[in-house]
Amino acid sequence: MFKWAHTKFILRELSSVFVAWFVVITLLQIRALSEGNEAYAQFQQWLAKPAVVAANLISFCFVLLHTITWFNLAPRAMVVHVRGKRLPDAVIAASNYLGWLVISIGLIWFLRER
Repeated sequence: MFKWAHTKFILRELSSVFVAWFVVITLLQIRALSEGNEAYAQFQQWLAKPAVVAANLISFCFVLLHTITWFNLAPRAMVVHVRGKRLPDAVIAASNYLGWLVISIGLIWFLRER
């Protein structure tokens, strides 16, 4: 019997593998940068291969799933009290999304200015 709740749980747990993929790619990129222009150019050529682009697109989708599900679970993971009263779950989740939006806009602005 198919249960959507079980599928979502499995996909969320599976998404951790794709988060790890992005961490490894970032570490490899830093290493290539530290080895000079030629090594970085070779790394960029490798990143441009269709299979790597496809893997990164799939990983991006799973990382988005991971982020969204974590933000939605955050109110259960951390209970915040203000003046003795618990903050509503929606406030905690919304603050995570707001922080994500502010940081994303800041990064876009920073990268466009370069």
